[in-house]
Amino acid sequence: MHALENSQQPEISILLPKKVVAGMPITPVRRSKIWELDKRYHCPVIGLCLPQVDLECFARRFHFNTPISNTYALHVEAVCCVTSRNAVSEAIHKHLDRLHQNHIKQFETAKTDNEVLVLWKTYFSSGKIAGPLWAALTHKRISPESGKQIYDMVHMHMHEAVAELSATQNRTNQTEQTLKELIEQLKQAKEKHAQTELRLRQRLEQAAVEIRELQQSRREDDTLRQRLETLESGRASTEMAQRLMRLTTENEQLQIRIAQVDGLKQSLKSACHSLAKLYRERDALHTERNALEKLLLTFNSGNAIDTESTDVVDTDADSFDCILCVGGRPALLPQYRALARRLGLKLLHHDGGQENALSRLPEMVYGATAVICPTDCVSHAAYYQIKRLCRLGRKPCLLFKGAGVSSFAAALAKIASGETSINSGSGKSPETTT
Repeated sequence: MHALENSQQPEISILLPKKVVAGMPITPVRRSKIWELDKRYHCPVIGLCLPQVDLECFARRFHFNTPISNTYALHVEAVCCVTSRNAVSEAIHKHLDRLHQNHIKQFETAKTDNEVLVLWKTYFSSGKIAGPLWAALTHKRISPESGKQIYDMVHMHMHEAVAELSATQNRTNQTEQTLKELIEQLKQAKEKHAQTELRLRQRLEQAAVEIRELQQSRREDDTLRQRLETLESGRASTEMAQRLMRLTTENEQLQIRIAQVDGLKQSLKSACHSLAKLYRERDALHTERNALEKLLLTFNSGNAIDTESTDVVDTDADSFDCILCVGGRPALLPQYRALARRLGLKLLHHDGGQENALSRLPEMVYGATAVICPTDCVSHAAYYQIKRLCRLGRKPCLLFKGAGVSSFAAALAKIASGETSINSGSGKSPETTT
């Protein structure tokens, strides 16, 4: 009778510690092997927990039938291999244990099924999936119900990731279209101002000719005045007086034309200032365009990797270069962080003294690899403190104008290529407000 109960409750006996079940000793509870997992778990485990590079290495090592270039077929063949115990599944299991040993040790602190599920949800909410997924599904205390719940969460997360990727691509296309429109508008404005400059130069040349004529008229007027003083009264004096009146009228008209010429000079000066400003705006737009094109190329190159694997595999944040951003628009902080992650950078943020205390700046500056600061969206106190701390700590610092996403993308591209404003012997100095 007791033997029958034991044979009908294998799952309950597995979850029990070293005790006697119905009078019979049982073996210690151990972690599950990959071929012992439910078959539906093999797809997310291979797709999320095993990097694509490692999967290709296994394919070459064990001579998979699928070509290396066909990433989906490689994934399917690997999933089929781990359904049973063999050389491939054993090698993959050992590799996953080594790859995620830190998370496995952390999950060993969980003594019950509920603790395993709570720890998994904590990691999942923070965006860490690969290591925690492997440690949770192979945990010795996990129950089938908890495993199914974890599988459901990962399955829905993959759907959400694909939707988010599609939305990101749409936003990228819209940004590219906007950039093309701005380039076209800049080209039209340049042509318009070139035409305006040509017309103003022609009018200036005409005004110069008129000025020379006016000077000649003034000399003639002086000569006539001298002759008038020497002439006697009479018919000649009357004729001279009439001629003088005509010359006086012409002189007044010339004075009016001189005033008009002065107005034309002022208009030309204003047009030159406006043209110089447009040139500066054009150069800034070119810089931002180049940075956005570089990011777009980076995003597009990432599409060659398996979409499901790339979007949800967690990367250790310590492998990123740490960049500190002081200032900027708080509402754009998520976009700032997304751009930094796309460039392989870890972003720290300090709002420049609005809510975060300035006393935290020294610790954050010394803990960062480099510092960037939008000079038109930060307090004066934070601006001067950043410059002083970067010089004292010999930290590369980039000061730039503009707090939009495109300006921030351009700044990240510059700091990633070694271009800084402070403590850079070889980098070019971008626009700053020093």
